[in-house]
Amino acid sequence: MEAHKYKRVLIKISGEALAGDKHFGLNFDVIGPVCDVIKKCNEQGCEIGVVVGGGNFWRGVKDGGGKMERTRADHMGMLATTINALALADALEQRGVPVRVQTAIEMNRIAEPYIRQRATRHLEKGRVVIFGCGTGNPFFSTDTAAVLRAAEIGAEVILLAKNVDGVYDSDPAKNPNAKKYDHLSYMDVLNQGLGVMDTTATSLSMDNHIPILVFALSDPENIYRAVCGEKIGTIVEEEN
Repeated sequence: MEAHKYKRVLIKISGEALAGDKHFGLNFDVIGPVCDVIKKCNEQGCEIGVVVGGGNFWRGVKDGGGKMERTRADHMGMLATTINALALADALEQRGVPVRVQTAIEMNRIAEPYIRQRATRHLEKGRVVIFGCGTGNPFFSTDTAAVLRAAEIGAEVILLAKNVDGVYDSDPAKNPNAKKYDHLSYMDVLNQGLGVMDTTATSLSMDNHIPILVFALSDPENIYRAVCGEKIGTIVEEEN
């Protein structure tokens, strides 16, 4: 059994990644393998929190198209993240993984309210905790929610699972000569506008000294490799 490097991690999964090639809704051919790997990490004693986006259903103000009030559009996005959280929880439970869903906006009939001490107790007991509704506030992204929850639960690293296998100096889909970075500092990301996370999330991560590992979810085993400390994707952390 390979030893894992991190005892407690926060995985941020984009909603778009859960849609796979469908680009909308839930693709269980994607979700299943992701949950298989989360189960493998959980069985090795890694404590796992998950923050999931909602872009496969609704992207807040972007989908509002300027015709909706920002706060209401963001609240709809929070509901979208809850749909994804429940889907992930169901898939994990089918695999025998103990899991709890906690939401930043109270939805007592379907999930626990987010309470930090309860969340950390679940983690200590070996339960995967999925955090829905972002921060519970409009104007903040689920990336910011991921960093906030990581700081609150004492996660050692944020595993940022995306549709791209790292951070590049330009769009690799448009530029075949795009350069992939192995290592960046928080200030590199902020100064160069590299789009790892929004500036609020990146600054919060820097202030709390939480490294961010960016990698592709297209191969779910990357989650396990990341937990084991293998060099994959791009790591964003403090300057050496």
